[in-house]
Amino acid sequence: MQSIRLLCFVAMITLSLADTSFAQLEAAGEGRVVYGHHHFNVTDLDEQRRFWVDTLGGTAAPFGDSEIIKFTNVILFMREKAPEAGTKGSTVNHVGFTVPDLRATLDRIEEAGFAVVTEEEVPASMQVNDGIAYNEVQEAYLAFVMAPNDIKIEFIGAPEQTAVAKLHHIHFATPDIAAMQTWYASTLGAISGMRGNFQAADLPGVNLTFSGSDAPLAATRGRSLDHIGFEVANLKAFCEDLEAQGIVFDVPYREIEGLGLAIAFFTDPFGTYIELTEGLDRI
Repeated sequence: MQSIRLLCFVAMITLSLADTSFAQLEAAGEGRVVYGHHHFNVTDLDEQRRFWVDTLGGTAAPFGDSEIIKFTNVILFMREKAPEAGTKGSTVNHVGFTVPDLRATLDRIEEAGFAVVTEEEVPASMQVNDGIAYNEVQEAYLAFVMAPNDIKIEFIGAPEQTAVAKLHHIHFATPDIAAMQTWYASTLGAISGMRGNFQAADLPGVNLTFSGSDAPLAATRGRSLDHIGFEVANLKAFCEDLEAQGIVFDVPYREIEGLGLAIAFFTDPFGTYIELTEGLDRI
């Protein structure tokens, strides 16, 4: 069954090569491991396009029988498949983007009919006014939105930013924050630190943020955010190193002939499905 899935993936890439153009990821070349893509399971591509392209300003491009959406530092893959559930309740609670004008972004989202859920998602101690949570000096700071298929997204205001939207962070949920932070540091080379009050780790193109959870958490595979993707230089050697550390691959390293692309898949110890790629940013 895994071989069939892989063949379908290869066919999808091959069909799309002639009419798909990728801009290089902004973080490409800034480290051996950089952030590359989110991969979503969705029920309605048109509705996703309405959110990510029409409302947020991403760029859509065909990809075989599916579609990708490009932002400066992340590619969104869309697979038309009903997800088992949304992001909340899984090991990846939400993803975060910065936008230059938080109020204008929320206005567009609400006008398009998508749900702003900030009050439900921030501590009661934070002041929320018209969908925006404010920090201790009363500056407009963040907001939470539910995209189609219950994809939870955090938006953070970044007035100095010129890009319409940029990936900022992936927010994990875990019963063991220290173990997850250590794993991403030792396995992917992320630099441990803090993001505000949260334990975190940084890679080029993304901050990995970790929050504790006492509730049982589902694995990501099959949910609306099916997996996260990292672009890796010299992927074959990297996979060999991971195997030597005891990591078992769901899809072992393999090259897709003629495309200059290599891929591998594995699941982290906490349940997050991960794709590693090499060459995706150059296609």
